[in-house]
Order: sequence, then structure tokens, then C-alpha cells
Amino acid sequence: MLDVAADPTADLGAGAPGEAARQLYLGILAAGGLVPFADFSESDRPALDQLMEIGLVMPNLMDSVYTAVSPRTVAGRVSAELRSEATRLLVRAEGLPGALDGLTKAYDAVPRRADQRGEATHIEGHEHIRHQIEQLVADCKEGLLSTQPGPRPADALDMALRQDLPLLRRGRTMRTIYQPTAMAEPAAVKYAAAVTEHGAQIRVLDENFQRMLIFDRAVAVVPAADDHSKAVFITDSAAVTFLVAVFERDWARADSVVWGSSEEGRSRVPERVGRLLAQGFTQRAVATRLGLSERTVAGHISRLRERYGAQTLFQLGWLMRGGRGE
Repeated sequence: MLDVAADPTADLGAGAPGEAARQLYLGILAAGGLVPFADFSESDRPALDQLMEIGLVMPNLMDSVYTAVSPRTVAGRVSAELRSEATRLLVRAEGLPGALDGLTKAYDAVPRRADQRGEATHIEGHEHIRHQIEQLVADCKEGLLSTQPGPRPADALDMALRQDLPLLRRGRTMRTIYQPTAMAEPAAVKYAAAVTEHGAQIRVLDENFQRMLIFDRAVAVVPAADDHSKAVFITDSAAVTFLVAVFERDWARADSVVWGSSEEGRSRVPERVGRLLAQGFTQRAVATRLGLSERTVAGHISRLRERYGAQTLFQLGWLMRGGRGE
């Protein structure tokens, strides 16, 4: 039976659960971290509401269950909020991880399972997906593999940086594959420079690939909708092993990059456009491959035509392959 301290969190305010909420959380963990909606009584409602307000429990509407959330995730998020306030709140922020230590140990003692089928769980909604990924980052024991095609919003990169730097400082590894257009995006270059300085490795691959996260070679996250409003969290060992192999294949073909100024990356875009044209790609295919608009690609093609004195795309591609005019 788990030993629970009397209440070391009583003076930490809304960031820590009361005794009834603590006992309910431990009960959810004892049930495997997933409890159907119907299993809760009206008398559980105040404690359950408190756990959801704090963030220690989240509802999964698709499976009609409440899911326990790692106290590390809660501690990290609430601590960050407290640190942004006045100095008097800093004491509360620093005390919170220790206050949740008992719950963290209880959470770590429960074998993880994605859902009652034990293979995959479907999460809907950006906020729920973000919380689930935060939990995986907090629980990561070895390292993270990821593929990130296309542009990423600056605010998303800022959020990722706040998660990834603590991960790296804990001694975990991180390898990421970008497309070459990332080298021309200031926000992406800033993020990459920051994390590589702390030991991460980021390469670029001039090919199409899908977005993917793999934690500890045990849990994979892939999008289930084009707008990323749905995601699948996969724990089936055969499926995850396959996805790891796909990552390693792409990693071996990707190019290493020294992440510095985005100006260098921008200057290489016309070169990549020309190389794809020389391989026979159409303007639309080049745009898709590089994650650029067709208008941007058309501008690069226009400048390349002037440089090579070409009248058509066919002639430009031929000249760039080393052909000579009459």
C-alpha cells in the first residue's frame, strides 16, 4: 500500500491538490491510470474537479475515460507560471515539485499503458494533444526522435524550446530531421541553434516525409488529421520498431548542418530549386518538395533563367545538368 504524507502541500495554494483529491488521484493510478466516466460518483465530483483544474487528470471524450497526468508535467507548467509572477510567488513555484514528489513516485510505479487495448490511443483537440506530449517529454528516460517537415510557427517553436531544453539538461538525447527550407526560417534557425548547443542533433533531408515523434523508442506520435487536430499515440512494439527503422533510414540520408544565420539557408534555396529542376521535377513538384509556394518557386526560376539564358524549363534543366547551347 502506498504511504502518503499528511499534507505537505497545504500552504502551496491552488497548485497542489487537497487530501480528498490526492486520494482520488492515487485511486485512479491504482486502476491503471484510466477510469471510465461512469465509475465516478457524485461524491467524487469536488475532488475530481480539483484534479482537472490543476491538470492532474484530463478527460478523454473519445474513450469516455479520465486519464491521470504526470505530476512532473503539472509541476513544470505551474512552476513556469509562478516564476513569471512577482518574487513572492517564486517560493511557491520552487516548492511545488517537491510537494508533488509523493504523487510522482506513485505515478512512476504504475506500468504505462496507452489505453485499454494497449496499442494506440486517439487524441482529439490541440490542447489535449499538447498536454499528452508534455507528459511524454516529462517522463522521457532515454531520448526523443522526431521528423518535422514544413514550416513551424514561431510560437510553436518557442513552446518546444521550453520543453526541449530541460529534456536535454536532464541528459536525454534528441535527434530531429527538418526539410532544407528550415534553414531559411529565422525562428527555426534560432530554435535549432539553441538545442544543438545543448547536445541535440538536427539534420536536413531534401525529401518528403511525415511528421512524427518517438519517445524512448517505445511511444510514437503521428498526426491523424491534416490540421494536426487529431493524433495517434502508438505503443504497439512492432509498429514503433518499424517507425524507428524509418527514422534511422532517413537520418542516414540526411545532411548535417551548422545552425547559424538563416541568411545562409536562404541563399541555398535557389540552388535546391535548380537541382530539382535539373532532375526533371515540375514547378509544382518543386514547390511541394521544398515546402514553398509556387509563386516563390516561380521567382527563383525566373532568376535562374536569366542567369543561364534559358527560355523554357526544359532548356533550363538541360543547361543546369551541364548541357551547352548551340
